[in-house]
Amino acid sequence: MPKLRGEAFWRETLRSAHYVVAPMVDQSELAWRLLSRRHGAQLCYTPMLHAQVFLRDANYRRENLYGEACPEDRPLIVQFCANDPEVFVQAALLAQDYCDAIDLNLGCPQMIAKRGHYGAFLQEEWDLLQRMILLANEKLSVPITCKIRVFPEIDKTVKYAQMLEKAGCQLLTVHGRTKEQKGPLAGVASWEHIQAVRKAVSIPVFANGNIQCLSDVEECIRKTGVHGVMSAEGNLHNPALFEGRNPLVWEMAEEYLEIVQKYPCPLSYVRAHLFKLWHHTLQVYQQLREELAKVKTLEGIVDVNRELKLRCQEEIANQKEGEKPKEGLPFFHWICQPYIRPGPKERCKENGASGTEKGVRGKRALEEEEDGNSELLSKNKQKKKLRNPNKSFDPSLKPKYAKCDQCGNPKGNKCVFNMCRGCCKKRAFKETADCPGTFPIT
Repeated sequence: MPKLRGEAFWRETLRSAHYVVAPMVDQSELAWRLLSRRHGAQLCYTPMLHAQVFLRDANYRRENLYGEACPEDRPLIVQFCANDPEVFVQAALLAQDYCDAIDLNLGCPQMIAKRGHYGAFLQEEWDLLQRMILLANEKLSVPITCKIRVFPEIDKTVKYAQMLEKAGCQLLTVHGRTKEQKGPLAGVASWEHIQAVRKAVSIPVFANGNIQCLSDVEECIRKTGVHGVMSAEGNLHNPALFEGRNPLVWEMAEEYLEIVQKYPCPLSYVRAHLFKLWHHTLQVYQQLREELAKVKTLEGIVDVNRELKLRCQEEIANQKEGEKPKEGLPFFHWICQPYIRPGPKERCKENGASGTEKGVRGKRALEEEEDGNSELLSKNKQKKKLRNPNKSFDPSLKPKYAKCDQCGNPKGNKCVFNMCRGCCKKRAFKETADCPGTFPIT
C-alpha cells in the first residue's frame, strides 16, 4: 500500500483530527493519552524521545513505546529530537511499526535543547533539516511531520515552512511563539504567523498556542483556517478541554489514577499530573501540597488525592449562597480550569519589586543569587541554606582547580603531563609513556 501524503494522510490515517494532544516530556505518556482520548482528544503525540538514546537503548524503547499494546491509543504520532539524519532515520525505523507518523521536534526552546543542539535551535540550519526530512521521507513507511516555532518575521516563517514542505514534510504543527518566548516571557502566541503559514503551504497545518478552552479551539480554527489545534498546558489542567467541559478535579484525577493502575508509568509523571490538575486547590491546602511532593508510592498519591477530595467536599457543604470564586478564578478551585501563567510584570509584583529593580526572574536566575542573599535564592538553594546555614553560593569562594590541558576537567595533582586521569591514560597508551604521578609503577 503506497504511503499516504498531505491531505489524504490527515483525512484517512489521522481521521480528520481537529483536537490534538501535544508531545509533552514526561507528561503525554500512555495513561494520560488514554484519559485525554476518553474526553475528546482525536490525536495524540508521544513525549519527545531522544533518537540517539532510542537507537542504542532497548530498555528506553520498551519503556517509552514497546510496552503493552493498546489499540485505543491510535492514531498516534511518535516525536523524536535529533540533529543527525542517519541517527534520526534509524530510530524512526525502529518506531514506525508502532505509530501512524514520525514527528521531528523543531520547537523545543529549553536550555537542554540548546546544549543538545536540537529542537528550536536547529531552525537556522535549513540544509541539515532538508537532509533529515528528505532521508526520512525516502526510507520510512509512515509519513514524516514537523513541529516548529515561528521566527519574529512572518516572511521568514513562511519560507521556513515552505522549505520543510518541499523536503517532504506531510503535516506541520506551528507553535505561534519564537524560541525566546518561554516561561514568564511566553506572552501571546501569534495566530497571524500561523494563518500566513496555512495559506502558503498545501499540507495540513495544526496550530499550537493560546488554547485554554474549547472556544479558543473554535476561534483559532476560524481565524487561521488550520486543520486542527494542539493543546499542551490547557490539556494538563483540564483533560476534558476538547469536550467543552470543566469537570470536578477529583473526577479526572481518580479516572487517571485508575488508568495508571492498568498502564503503569513512573511515579514522577503521576505526581506531576496531580500537581497540574489540583494546581489551584494546592494553593489553598499547602500542607497537602507538601505531602504530595514527598509521597513515595502510588497508594500514597491516591490517599493524598482522596484527602483533597474530602477537603473540597467539606468546603462545598459549608459554602454560602451567592459565594464567588476567590483569587480572580473563573471557577471554584475544585473545578478543572486554565492556569494563566503570570507575565514578568505580575511576577515582579508578587515578589514585591518592580521590573527595573529586579528584572525578569526565571526558574534559574542565577545571576541574582551570587551575593548569597536568601531573598534572591531559588527555592532549591533556600532549602540547602536551611540545612546548612553556613553554606555560601558565592562563586568567588568556590575552590579553584588547575585544568587538564586536553579537556578542561580538573587535572591530576601529580600528573606530569598536566592532564586529568582519563586523558593521561589515553596519552600513556598512545605514546607508550609512563606517568608516575597518575599511575605509579609498583
